[in-house]
Amino acid sequence: MTNAEPLFDPSLPGLADDPYPHYARLRRTDPVYEHPAGYWMVSRHDDATAVLRAPRMSVNEKNLAGAPADDSAPPPELPPAMVEATNVMNLSLLDVDPPDHTRLRSLVTKAFTPRAVAALEPVVTELVNEGLDRIADGGRVNLMDELAFPVPFAVISHMLGTPPADSDRIRELTGRIHRSPELLDEAELIEGMAAIEELVKISREMIDWKRANPADDLLTALIAAEHEGDKLTADELVAQVLLLYAAGHETTVSLIGGGVVALLQNPDQLDLLRRRPELAENAVEEFLRYDPPIQQTRRITTGPYPLRGKEIPGGSLVMVAIAAANRDEDHFGEDAGKLRIDRADARQHVSFGAGAHHCFGSALARMEARIAIGGLVDRFPSLELAGDVVWSDRVELRSAKVVPITV
Repeated sequence: MTNAEPLFDPSLPGLADDPYPHYARLRRTDPVYEHPAGYWMVSRHDDATAVLRAPRMSVNEKNLAGAPADDSAPPPELPPAMVEATNVMNLSLLDVDPPDHTRLRSLVTKAFTPRAVAALEPVVTELVNEGLDRIADGGRVNLMDELAFPVPFAVISHMLGTPPADSDRIRELTGRIHRSPELLDEAELIEGMAAIEELVKISREMIDWKRANPADDLLTALIAAEHEGDKLTADELVAQVLLLYAAGHETTVSLIGGGVVALLQNPDQLDLLRRRPELAENAVEEFLRYDPPIQQTRRITTGPYPLRGKEIPGGSLVMVAIAAANRDEDHFGEDAGKLRIDRADARQHVSFGAGAHHCFGSALARMEARIAIGGLVDRFPSLELAGDVVWSDRVELRSAKVVPITV
C-alpha cells in the first residue's frame, strides 16, 4: 500500500451519487490502472471485453496471489458456522471456474431459455399491473418499494416455486453482502458474513420445504438433479438457490429503478419513448449501458496478462469497470455520456459480462425491465420525480434506495 492518491477511490463521500466523472478520469488517465490498494482496474470497452472473455482469467479467489492453499479450516476468530456458510456461497456460479462452472450452468440455465422466459411474460405483466395499481392508489410513492423490488422478487419466487418468504428480511440481508469490501471495516465484514449465514439458513429451509412439496418448478428440478448424484452436491444446491433467490433479483431491481431515474432526468428521452413505444426494447439496452446495475466485476489472472503495454502479474485481482467501459467515447462516440434510447449500438454494452460468465438471466432481466418501465410510462402521462433520488453506498452494485415519484 502506498500513499499515492488513487485515481479511483471507492470511499469518497458522494461517489455513489454520481460515479461517472470518476470513471471518466480513470478511463482517460490510466485505462489499465494499478491501484495503490493492490488490485488493477480496466476501464476501456475493448479491454473490458477482452478481459471478460479471456480464458486465462478466473473468478475463484483461490487463484489470488497469497491465497491459502487450503481454506477448509475456519479462521479462529470466526464461528465455524459462519465460515461454513461463506464457503457454501463460494460454490455459486459466480465463484467457480470450468469445469465446475460448466456443469452447474448447464443445469440452472435450462429455466432461462428464450422459450422459458417468454412463457413468463403473462406472469410478469400481471405483477407489474399490480404494482402500477399500488402506485395509482398512492399518488406519491417510492418506486423501489411499489414496483422495482416487488416484481423481480416475486418472479424469481414463482420460477423456483418457493414458499412465501420474508421479502423485507431477504432484501436487508442481500443489501449487506453487496457492499464493496474496500468500504468495510472488520466489524462490517463480520456483519456481512453473518448475513450470508442467515441467507444460507433460509435457503436450506426453502429446500427442505420443497422436498416435501415438489412441483413443476426450478427448485424441484434442482433437487432432483442433486438426488441423481452426479449433478449437484447438497452445498452446491444451496449455493445456486442463494444466488437465484437472494441475489439474482437485485440487478433487475436496480435496472428498473435506474432506468426510470434516467428517463425522468432526461425528459426529451421520456417524450421520445412515449411517441415511439417500439423503442422500449432498445431503451432497456441503453439503460443498461448508461447506468449499469453492476458497475464493476472481478477477475483473477492465472498467469501474466499483457494489456496496453503493461503486464498484469499472475494471481492479481482485476476489477473490470463496466460502468466506465459502457461510456467509452472511443467505442460509443463523443455522446457516450448522454442517454439516447434510440442509440444504434446500445446493445454493445458489457453490463451482462461476456464469455463463459455472461449473465444467464439477461433475457429475463430485459423482459421484466421492458414491461415494468414501459407500463409505468404508458399508464402515467404525468409521471415525474417528487424529490431527490437516494442511492445506496454500494460501489460494485449501483442501486437506488428511494426514487420518489408522483403520478
